[in-house]
Amino acid sequence: METYRIAVIEGDGIGREVIPEGLAAIRAAAEVTGSFAIETTDFPWSCEYYATHGRMMDDDALDRMRDFDAILLGAIGFPGVPDHVSLWNMLLPLRQAYDLAVNLRPMRLLPGIPGPLKDRTPDEVDFVCVRENTEGEYCGTGGRIHPDSPDEVVTQTAVFTRKGTERIVRYAFELARTRDRTLISATKSNALNHSMVFWDEVVAAVAPDYPDISVRGMHIDALAALMVLHPERVDTIVASNLFGDILTDLGAALMGSLGLAPSANIDPTRTYPSLFEPIHGSAPDIAGRGIANPMATAWAASMLLEHLGEAEAAGLLMRAVEHVALEGPRTPDLGGTASTRELGQAMVDAILAAR
Repeated sequence: METYRIAVIEGDGIGREVIPEGLAAIRAAAEVTGSFAIETTDFPWSCEYYATHGRMMDDDALDRMRDFDAILLGAIGFPGVPDHVSLWNMLLPLRQAYDLAVNLRPMRLLPGIPGPLKDRTPDEVDFVCVRENTEGEYCGTGGRIHPDSPDEVVTQTAVFTRKGTERIVRYAFELARTRDRTLISATKSNALNHSMVFWDEVVAAVAPDYPDISVRGMHIDALAALMVLHPERVDTIVASNLFGDILTDLGAALMGSLGLAPSANIDPTRTYPSLFEPIHGSAPDIAGRGIANPMATAWAASMLLEHLGEAEAAGLLMRAVEHVALEGPRTPDLGGTASTRELGQAMVDAILAAR
């Protein structure tokens, strides 16, 4: 039996409430399949940790997690700690040091969950975004001079490499082959005459290697409108770091709740542990009340198991998410009154019922 070592960072706020439910679902799937076990190691790093210790992570954090099979992250954010502190001192260092080049974000309606597109069916809202995750607009290149003066100047420079761009584009083409064989490339080359023109050129250069895939470029504003007005025309999207960030939050909103959307940060070479997380924030307004929705965490856990090669267990988790979406119970974000624990237990019960 395979034993996987999982680094667990519950983080802040509701992260500490939803991660235990995701782990319980993984353990239930392990029990049913009998094909694997997990060993978890908890790490206390978070914005609250920063508020006490002056750092988001310990200096040796990256070395300590390097040999794990995967990382499960809850949520990061704590009152009084600016978002850019957490992003640049934990999330981006993890993505860049471990070369987590692919941010994979599935976005689809779950049966029984009404989203803002009330006249749409689950088969019409079912897309996935392949977001470049280590360079582009989030490289931190730039600076400020003459701060706090009338002459202050600020620059923020995006960095695109041919290697990084081609890598993400090829990943997206390969993924499109497993879906409906269409790919939309998010661009804005009419205005960004260097970075996005380059992006379009790389997509065009790679496309002949995938003659079975229909690919087209769309300006990000038009693509955002298409996702809302004609979601049935969208399947696989490839996007830069910033554009992917924006489009996937829109997609999560279309699902009906940020408590439903998962995310995978993947090293395609499997040299380093990939990181899986729900995309919702730490939600300090409801933290500690036990009403956070753990479904996104369970979905992220399903993606984690899929990445580890445990397809049967991954399917059990995903079917449990779908069962609870349709049958309930539901947490307040979905119009119900269930607690985090009650919904988590319902997913575990659905998994164990498969025995």
